Amino acid sequence: MEPKRTNKELLGKGVQRMAIALIFMFISPVVIHSAFKNQEHPLYIPILVLGLISAGFAIFMAFKGLKTIMDSMFGKK
Repeated sequence: MEPKRTNKELLGKGVQRMAIALIFMFISPVVIHSAFKNQEHPLYIPILVLGLISAGFAIFMAFKGLKTIMDSMFGKK
């Protein structure tokens, strides 16, 4: 019986997803803060919604990346 090995292609995809999540984790709070600083601007609501959507996307990509990394190490169940 051969021991299980890490799927390097799947691991690379997981690390890439985590990098995307990290980028959005830094961008989305800046966008949200910028929206709150300019509440009287006419584009306040669209910028705030964009920031909140990007924050949700960062959380989604972090979970997706962690799941992909775990699948690459331990295999799919």
